[in-house]
Amino acid sequence: MRKNIKSLLTFNVTADVQLIAFIMEKMHGISRNRAKALITNRVVLVDNKITTHPLTELKPGQVVQLDRSKHKMSFRSNNLEIVYEDPYLLVIDKRAGLLSMSNNTRQETVQTVLNRYLEKGGGRNTSHIVHRLDRDTSGLMVYAKDIKTQQNLVEGWQQLVTDRRYVALVEGILDDKQGKIESWLTEDKRFVTHSSPVDNGGKFAVTYYNVLQEGGGYSLVECELMTGRKNQIRVHMADLGHPVVGDHKYGSTDDSIRRLGLHAYMLCFRHPVTGKLLRFETPIPVCFEKCLNGK
Repeated sequence: MRKNIKSLLTFNVTADVQLIAFIMEKMHGISRNRAKALITNRVVLVDNKITTHPLTELKPGQVVQLDRSKHKMSFRSNNLEIVYEDPYLLVIDKRAGLLSMSNNTRQETVQTVLNRYLEKGGGRNTSHIVHRLDRDTSGLMVYAKDIKTQQNLVEGWQQLVTDRRYVALVEGILDDKQGKIESWLTEDKRFVTHSSPVDNGGKFAVTYYNVLQEGGGYSLVECELMTGRKNQIRVHMADLGHPVVGDHKYGSTDDSIRRLGLHAYMLCFRHPVTGKLLRFETPIPVCFEKCLNGK
C-alpha cells in the first residue's frame, strides 16, 4: 500500500551513523528504548523500505522516514493528545472532563496518563504540571519531564509566554464586539471567585476579548489573558452579562453542549532550555461550532 506522503517525516543522512542513534537525534533526543521500539514496530523506513534492525549502518545520501500515522498510534488515549514532545517537556491537548492532576492516586488525570506513557518509554522521566486547566475546560497544557524544567517554566511563565488565548462559547450576543475587562478577583470559602471594579485586596486581572462568530443565540469569543487568575475568563464573561455556556457556577443556565464552553486553543512560549519560540494552536471544538450553527 502506498503511503500518504503527508504522514511521512523525512530526514537526509549526512554522515555514517547507526539507525538507532540517528532516530534518537532527529526525534529530539528520545530515549534509546523508545527509538528501538519505533524501529522494531515497523515505523521507520530507509530508502523507502521498512527497516527493523536498530543497528543498521546508514551512509550519507540515504533517506530515513518516520511514518507519523503509526508513530501517533504508540500513544493512545481518549482523553488527551500529545501535540509536542522533546527531552524536556510535553505539550498536550486535553479533553473536557479530565483533571490536570489529583492527590488521589487512583483517579485518572492528565498526569497519570502521561506518567504511564513515559514509563512505557523506558526512561526515568515523570510528568510535572506547569499550569492548570479546570476539569471541564479543554485545550493546550504544558507538562515538564523533570523538576528543573518545571521550576524554570513556573518561575519564568509570565516572561516565557508570548501569547495565550482561549475561545469561550457564551450565552447571547454581545453589544461590544471587542474590549478589555479589568477587575480585582477574590475567592470565598466556597471556592467561588468574586469580581470587583475597585481594589478590594484581591488579585488584579485583565482580559482582552474579541467576538469571532455569532449564531443561534450564542457568541464565540476569543479571550487573551494578560494575567492568569483562577476562573478569570469565566468570571469576566459573567461580568459582561454573557456567562460561558455550561458554567452554572457563574450564572449559566444552558446545558446545550453538556460541558463547559471554554477551550485553551492557542499557546506560544519560549522553550526554557533551548530558547526556541514554540507556537501551538488546536481546532475549535465541534460542539461549539454546532451550537453556533443551530444544530
